[in-house]
Amino acid sequence: MITFNVAPFIGTEIEYIKDAVERQHICGDGKYTKLCDQWMEDRFQANKVLLTTSGSSALDMAALLCGLQPGDEVILPSFTFSSTANSFVMAGAKLVFVDIRPDTMNMDETKIEAAITDRTRVIVPVHYAGVACEMDTIMDIAQRHHLLVVEDAAQGVMSTYKGRALGTIGDFGCYSFHETKNYSMGEGGAIVINRPEMVEKAEILREKGTNRSKFFRGQVDKYTWVDYGDSFLPSELNAAYLWAQLEKADEINHDRLTSWNHYYEGLLPLANKGLIRLPTVPAECGHNAHMFYIKTNDLNERTALITFLKDRGITSVFHYIPLHSAPAGERFGRFSGADEYTTAESNKLTRLPMYYGLTRAETESVVEAVTAFYGKSHDKGKSC
Repeated sequence: MITFNVAPFIGTEIEYIKDAVERQHICGDGKYTKLCDQWMEDRFQANKVLLTTSGSSALDMAALLCGLQPGDEVILPSFTFSSTANSFVMAGAKLVFVDIRPDTMNMDETKIEAAITDRTRVIVPVHYAGVACEMDTIMDIAQRHHLLVVEDAAQGVMSTYKGRALGTIGDFGCYSFHETKNYSMGEGGAIVINRPEMVEKAEILREKGTNRSKFFRGQVDKYTWVDYGDSFLPSELNAAYLWAQLEKADEINHDRLTSWNHYYEGLLPLANKGLIRLPTVPAECGHNAHMFYIKTNDLNERTALITFLKDRGITSVFHYIPLHSAPAGERFGRFSGADEYTTAESNKLTRLPMYYGLTRAETESVVEAVTAFYGKSHDKGKSC
């Protein structure tokens, strides 16, 4: 059996969790929270990073920090997880979906400007599969129209665009450390604050509306409720688990990239025959092997492939149902322009098993099974 995902585990997680317990400080913003925050700031050259309870809560914070008012509009792709949309809906915004590029499955940067109205306030690029959106174009559009940019880099930890870490390019960036991500704390995330003037507001928002962070730094003699906020601070136990993996971030990254490359090389003959399409990684993008997907010719073929693999003990899964076609998407948003690729391409995509520790033998088994499916399908087609 080759499962789709295995949560990453290095081996020192339990030791660090035990240490956090013995320190009698497990509520957050202790040793391990600070280690994780500092590691990301140093590694990604980020202005300020704050761990959060989830990638979703990082997006919630970003949406609130954008100061949205009811009726304001936010531009985002429809091919994304519901969290991307939820955060801005809860902040009072109207969603404006734009089409995706068929090569990267990212928001089509050439469709953004046509979607801008006098109510537009924010652009939300989603870096699908850890492959960067065309950020130079997006930032240029945002600057010319005086818009904020919130990068949904939930899948993009350790990925880059022209050498810059994803999440550090826009006004805010959001990471996820869910168990399905490259680095995990079970449930968790982080917000990257790239505008220094917003750091204090973010700390207050994260700490239930109090200036508790300033108190612990000795900047005030007592802390109090100073603004609206919520509980976005994760437990030290979660942070301790994550710290074990950040210490081995390069090892995990190398391991996943190796598996990704094995898939690519093994499946390239099928792609060269036009039987499948493989992921596209533009030259300016450094990806993190968050996932490996292939595209079939249509929905029926994808369904048959998933079933074929399942019968051979291999779990392959499709991804998002486009948000604009969901009940909540119809209620909270609208699609700008034509849906040329979003629905059509999402119906073709299926993801293959990908996780830290996936063996060469396992990737070869998956490649052999996919190849067998297309050999069988091709033979059937010729006999017809």
